[in-house]
Parts: sequence; structure tokens; C-alpha cells
Amino acid sequence: MSNSNAPTSFKDALLHSRRLSIAPMLNWTDRHYRYLVRLISRHALLYTEMVTTGALIHGDVERHLVFNAEEHPVAIQLGGSDPEELARCAALATDWGYDEINLNVGCPSDRVQSGRFGACLMAEPELVGECVTAMRESTDRPVTVKCRIGIDRDDSYEPLEDFVGTVAEFGCDTFIVHARKAWLQGLSPKENRDIPPLRYEYVHRLKAQFPQLHISINGGIKSLEAALEQLEKVDGVMIGREAYQNPWMLAEADRLIFMDTHPVASRAEVVQGYAEYIERQLKKGVPLNAMTKHCLGLFNGLPGARAFRRYLSENATRPGAGVEIFLKAAAKVCPLVD
Repeated sequence: MSNSNAPTSFKDALLHSRRLSIAPMLNWTDRHYRYLVRLISRHALLYTEMVTTGALIHGDVERHLVFNAEEHPVAIQLGGSDPEELARCAALATDWGYDEINLNVGCPSDRVQSGRFGACLMAEPELVGECVTAMRESTDRPVTVKCRIGIDRDDSYEPLEDFVGTVAEFGCDTFIVHARKAWLQGLSPKENRDIPPLRYEYVHRLKAQFPQLHISINGGIKSLEAALEQLEKVDGVMIGREAYQNPWMLAEADRLIFMDTHPVASRAEVVQGYAEYIERQLKKGVPLNAMTKHCLGLFNGLPGARAFRRYLSENATRPGAGVEIFLKAAAKVCPLVD
């Protein structure tokens, strides 16, 4: 690696990758999307979709935990509130090779609340701490927490301070904080992503108050320039929807965020790399659309991007669709790409 600031150990590498991470997003950040992102950025920390403890304990473990070796560093996000079950699932994730185990304390959906996990757990910091302790005892990987700045009607900073301070006492030293509170009643999960106002100052204050903790900020960050501004006040930045809908925004991430001097891959090179991946997955029975749906924003802003999206949308779901569909779609744009 040509970067003189390269990390020298696994722990250092994970800390390094946390400078920029891609948020866990249901139905979006599966292993195919993560592979695509890894073709664009060598270093950003990738997160799985949230996996519930029930799904792992009672469901198909391989379906939920299998991932590509090229995805490292990759973290799994678990959803649950039973310490014993979370410990069991953390051990499973460790056996499967994940680099970090993250606990979801931020999702506001009704389904999550009914299972007593997600954002509603912010009202129970002692329980979250017990979950962290149990998970840490079952894995040698870092256990982290992703949370909101608060829930429901309380707009004050103090509940966030109390939550983080309490959970940190149980051994958690890394928090990813979505800088919006969650309305558990009255707003849908989609509305909870936009309507509660962003309060970055709460996360900045948290880092200043707990300098010994690793604090990453999440919510509304749509460019690498904005990420760099945040990194002046916090340790890491997590980007969500923008990184999915416009994955090419990450093209300069290694250079700007991680100081890596490797040449930036072209879109054409990413297409070729992903086409090779598609071929391998097709042989395993993965349908083409399961992989190409993550590529629709790859050419945003370029001539031919609309034709690319249309061709994929119309053809990738056809029975027997192969990699040639993806390549034909990309050819509508790639001749215009350096």
C-alpha cells in the first residue's frame, strides 16, 4: 500500500476505517451492495442490514451471515434486547468472521418497538449496558452501539449524555449517533429519517464531553466535503442514503478521508469488476436483479444514465437474465467515461 499513514494492526485498521462508514440500511446494504462499494473504496467500514436475534437463532444462519471476503472491514448490526440472545448471536457473527458487532439502538419502526429493541432502548441504558457486557464476553471483536440523540418529546441534551455515559461504564467505547431524535409515536420510520431536525451540535458536545470515546456522527451528510467538516469535531462519519443512491460519491473517499494515494478506479473499471462478481454469483443461483438493483445510481449525472437505469429495470428481472444485460446497460454510458 502506498499510503505512509497505513494502519499497522487489525485494531488500528478498524479505527482507521471508522473515519467513514456506510450505514446499515434495510433491503439495501446486503452483501451485493457491499461488494460494489468495496470496488469503489478500499477503506470505508461497511455495515450489514440489521439482523434480529430471532432471525439468527430461529432462522437460516448462513443466509443472514454469509458475506464476501473482499468486504472486509465489515460490521454486522444486531437487533435485540435479550443479553443472552445477543451474546449467542455475537458469537455466531464472530465465527463467521465479522470485524465488529454493532447493537441497534436507533431504529424507530413499529416492528422494532414491539420486539423491545431499537430506539426504544434509549430509555433503558442499564439494559443496553447489560447487553453490551454479554456481547463483549462472547466475542473478541469490538462491540459498538448505534443510537439517536433522543426519543419522543424530550429535546434536551441530558438524556443523551446519561445514555452514553451509562453504556460506556459497561465497556462500550464506540458510539455512532444519528443526530436526529426518534419519534416512537406519530411518525413513520420514513418520516423519522427526515422530519426530526438534525442537531449536530449534540453529537459535537458529546465528543467534547467524552473525549476518550470514539464518536461517529450520522444523519443528513451528503458529500465527502461535509464529512471532512464533521471530522474536525468527531472521530467518524457514517453516510446512509446518499451512499446508496449515488455510490460514486465515494470515489474520492480513500484519497480525501483516508489519505490513500492509490489511483481512483474509473466507473468502467468498477463495472468490469462487478460484472465478474455477477458472473460468479449467477453460477450460485443468485438472480441478476438482486445484484443490479444496487447499481442504478452508479452513473448519476452522466449522459446515458437514464438509459442505463431503464435498460436494467426492464431486462434484469427476465428469466435467465445474465451478465450481458448488465454490460449492455453499462455500455450506454461507459464509452463516455474515462
